[in-house]
Amino acid sequence: MSEKSVILVVDDEERIRRLLRMYLEKEGCVVDEAEDGETALEMALEKDYDLILLDLMLPGIDGIEVCEKLRIQKATPVIMLTAKGEEANRVQGFEVGTDDYVVKPFSPREVIYRVKAILRRSSATAYLTSEDSSSNNIVFPNLIIEHDAHRVTANGQIISLTPKEYELLHYLASSPDKVYSREELLKDVWNYEFFGDLRTVDTHVKRLREKLNKVSPEAASMIHTVWGVGYKLEVPK
Repeated sequence: MSEKSVILVVDDEERIRRLLRMYLEKEGCVVDEAEDGETALEMALEKDYDLILLDLMLPGIDGIEVCEKLRIQKATPVIMLTAKGEEANRVQGFEVGTDDYVVKPFSPREVIYRVKAILRRSSATAYLTSEDSSSNNIVFPNLIIEHDAHRVTANGQIISLTPKEYELLHYLASSPDKVYSREELLKDVWNYEFFGDLRTVDTHVKRLREKLNKVSPEAASMIHTVWGVGYKLEVPK
């Protein structure tokens, strides 16, 4: 994990903030804290964080609303912290753009593992030359994915995706016309081998289609649902 990683920890319980800060700082991160939703949203919009650890249940506006309002302006990666009985809220969290979730009571090591995984995927590759990056481009008639730059363009317009949305699109686009089950996508994109909600995949596909559709209905229509199986990215003939 880069020592330059700046993380916002949002939780109304001071002991949880203190615990997460201790583990994150051991990994070389810079940590800011917020104890309510309004403060968290204000900080997240003012400053460019590498990642936000966001409690679902907060005084004032809750984590769902914070993420929803944040997503209007920014694609900052978000890991939601949820209690065991909040499964419906976790699904709602994915619908508004959460990248991952951790269930309380959690192991700090699990949180660090998930933070590292997301930071790895969203890390910038500023040192790559343009010649290097061009060889990793995936180009379709209405959709261009520049992998080294983590940039997606549809009909000439850049689409703002979260790291997870980007990774899902890139994974499907890397093997066009191949059908992937939800279980395969959970395992390969989310690294959930033994646990994970299949609706996580559905909500991310839905958000991905919606974002593409605003700019290019043709690009959005390339993502096909294969009923009873999963999803594929189909190249227009």
